[in-house]
Amino acid sequence: MPVASRTQVGIVGAGPAGLLLSHLLALGGVDSVVVENRTRAYCEARQRAGLLEAGTVELLRSVGLGKRLDAEGLEHDGIYLQFLGERHHLDFRSLTGGRWVTVYAQTEIVKDLIAARLADGGMIEFSCSDVAVTDVTSDRPVLSYTDSSGVAHELTCDVIAGCDGFHGVCRPLIPGLSIYERSYPYAWLGILASAAPATDELIYSRHADGFALYSMRSPEVSRLYLQVAPDEPVERWPDDRIWAELQKRFAVGGAPGWSVSEGPITDKSVTAMRSFVATPMRHGRLFLAGDAAHIVPPTGAKGLNLALSDVVLLANALRALVKDGSPGLADAYSDACLQRVWRSTHFSWWMTSMLHVAPDADSFESQLQLSQLSYVASSRAAAQSLAENYTGYKPVRFDL
Repeated sequence: MPVASRTQVGIVGAGPAGLLLSHLLALGGVDSVVVENRTRAYCEARQRAGLLEAGTVELLRSVGLGKRLDAEGLEHDGIYLQFLGERHHLDFRSLTGGRWVTVYAQTEIVKDLIAARLADGGMIEFSCSDVAVTDVTSDRPVLSYTDSSGVAHELTCDVIAGCDGFHGVCRPLIPGLSIYERSYPYAWLGILASAAPATDELIYSRHADGFALYSMRSPEVSRLYLQVAPDEPVERWPDDRIWAELQKRFAVGGAPGWSVSEGPITDKSVTAMRSFVATPMRHGRLFLAGDAAHIVPPTGAKGLNLALSDVVLLANALRALVKDGSPGLADAYSDACLQRVWRSTHFSWWMTSMLHVAPDADSFESQLQLSQLSYVASSRAAAQSLAENYTGYKPVRFDL
């Protein structure tokens, strides 16, 4: 027989969304259990996003998760847009009245969250199998799983949060979902390299041969991306070819001495580009957050920030629901999230469309892209719109 137990909130998924939700609920006096099918080592090592909005940084600081972020995060005042071999700086602080972005890898946030939850006595079950959710329309939904020792569990909850990503078990449980999606005709070849970045801030480069992004993880580690075909085998890209293509796409006409810093490549992968939104984000006592409900292409640096915004809204709603019996915020949760989701989806689509070269693009489309980039680089109003969206649209607050 399965081991029966009880908690207030069962959380499926130990990514940043599920872990932050558990942390916020604990601060609000709500118990939770996090169930994850991957190992702790896998969760702490998988490479994902690395750029935080100003509001996300302030949130993490306010809930006791800012110590390592403040010590190791790289605060940036803006970004560079590059096209036609020329580089243009957008100063976010002056354009937005003081907002900024911070480079701090998702892997580090996950490490911080796991350490904080375990130090506080939080329960995280890694390496689980047979994860299933049932009875979500009742007032006692059940999260069942087999733990890493082979023991079966049935966890009765007040609420279940599906923070288990695009391929998780939770979203398919919501009947009548409306799905909105767009697949893009290109992907990103991403690398991590042991090389000090040759730029102080991110460079978004639109080149005739495809988009390139110059990012970083630390003063010693660069994170770089190249636009490739969506079905491109990573094996076709030996290190020498990658560096040659990066040097070409980042070349600047007015800076002949500048070049991309090269070094040993420690990670290499191809990531497809897509937009995906599923609505509603709630059914009965099941709530979705993060990639379980929506995915955006990474061009606008929205995915992680959007997931954490969901979680703040959800933590506020669940605390009111399970502690006070007040359903108002829970009933409004899906609509409140989707306002931000669609704004971020549009911004990410817009950045992606402006900077990437579609395989069937003609000269007309290319000139439209260059005209848009020139407008952003020369108009304060256009640059201000980009900066406002990039640094964070209406940050949400956790009710401490």
